[in-house]
Amino acid sequence: MIKKLFPLVLVSLVLSAAEGPPAAYRLDWSGLEKYENEPEWFQDTKFGIYFHWGVYSVPAFGNEWYPRWMHFDNQKHYQHHLEKYGHPTEFGYHDFVPMFKAEHFNAAEWAELFRKAGARFAGPVAEHHDGFSMWATKTSPWNVLDKGPRRDITGELAEAIRGEGMKFIATFHHARHLQRPNLAENWEHAYPDWRFFRHSHYPPLEGMPTSSDDPELKYLYGNLDEVTWIEEIWLAKLKEVIDNYSPDIIWFDSWLDKVPEIYRREFLSYYYQEGARKGQEVVTTYKQDDFPDGVAVFNIEKGGKTEISPEFWQSDDTISMGSWCYTEDLKIKPTSMVVHSLIDIVSKNGVLLLNLSPKADGTIPDNQREVLLGMGAWLDVHGESIYATRPWLVHGEGPTGWEKGRFGGMKTTAVYTSQDKRYTRSKDGRTVYAIVLGQPAEGEVIDLTVFGTDAIGADVEVAFISLIGSDDAVVWSRDDQGIHIESSNAVRSEIAVVYKLVMAP
Repeated sequence: MIKKLFPLVLVSLVLSAAEGPPAAYRLDWSGLEKYENEPEWFQDTKFGIYFHWGVYSVPAFGNEWYPRWMHFDNQKHYQHHLEKYGHPTEFGYHDFVPMFKAEHFNAAEWAELFRKAGARFAGPVAEHHDGFSMWATKTSPWNVLDKGPRRDITGELAEAIRGEGMKFIATFHHARHLQRPNLAENWEHAYPDWRFFRHSHYPPLEGMPTSSDDPELKYLYGNLDEVTWIEEIWLAKLKEVIDNYSPDIIWFDSWLDKVPEIYRREFLSYYYQEGARKGQEVVTTYKQDDFPDGVAVFNIEKGGKTEISPEFWQSDDTISMGSWCYTEDLKIKPTSMVVHSLIDIVSKNGVLLLNLSPKADGTIPDNQREVLLGMGAWLDVHGESIYATRPWLVHGEGPTGWEKGRFGGMKTTAVYTSQDKRYTRSKDGRTVYAIVLGQPAEGEVIDLTVFGTDAIGADVEVAFISLIGSDDAVVWSRDDQGIHIESSNAVRSEIAVVYKLVMAP
């Protein structure tokens, strides 16, 4: 079913839990490859939810990078900030913190909504680039218990999400938090060029709070020496969340490659060790080249694979067409687009991590709720074609092409029709699901050409076909061109209808 840690390594991990990671396991990537990071439970989930929600939700303008762009006078964020709050030297990002009250946040209501949406795991952006922790950390005064909401948001969510039967995820974006020197290749670029300090979220500009000598402000703005920051902030925060909330999944945003390898190995070793000690099969997911192959699960931001991947993978995408955090002009995707993306990802051996954008007061806007409940309604009927499935011989067929995504792979915003199909199969291989991405017109014949004489499914013998959600008999035939199904109105869905093909014994 899954690979296991080598016996001696596992024993070593458990026995040395109190002493720290074994040296050999900590210092060598090959040791970390022995851990199975694609456990069966994770491959079965297919759909999870997280959310960009924090101090950056207060201005509700531009995007979640407001804390950075408010300091550059060639950016719309700066102009907005100047007009509404004053100059950044007088009203800094830290002045938003008391305004982040989360007064209407209810972890139980959120968790119930996530479950109704069909998610199998959920959790917060534990910390974004801005240095404000969404849990009760002891590493920095800038956290939700000591400031702002004055409650342990992550603790409440972990309890509520697990109470609804879901796994818990915590995502970390804080590798960008440290103020780093400008890169040599960009020295010729001067402020206000955005590439200035392009690997630092906060630019240490003279007169700005970002360059303040105030000991407390330094912790928010990442104005610390690198060793202190890595050991007492980056790594310490990860260990603290692992110790206090036992996340089943930890996901990393970019810039992890800016953290020295030894510390990245230290994190993985500690997390996998603690998971083994607690009886968890924990998962780490990452972007770009931030970890070597074989030690964690690869993730594509706002993107999908173009073909079936032999390795399980993840796509993180957002429910909107724009910002990841809430903004007053945020445009939300139609339910069909989000579900179609989920189906396409699953057909290619992936899992979708969908981002929400709650308001600063802790409410999830109605238009986002509607999408989630629409997803849940579709999955309630058709979920057997998604959950606990595996890729089939081919991911799909149809006329709709794909566009290259900004962060790799293909865009997740394609508009499909009933001419497009995606395939999944049951784990035992006895059932294939043909998912038609749209409501077929009355009398339309659904052609599954992959079952044609010269196609990949030519040797697959189909004994019976049914329409999920209906007890009516399905009229179908097969010839050299494939399988042909006479559509009916027995099940209507503008999102997708699913035909269940049972293989001959």
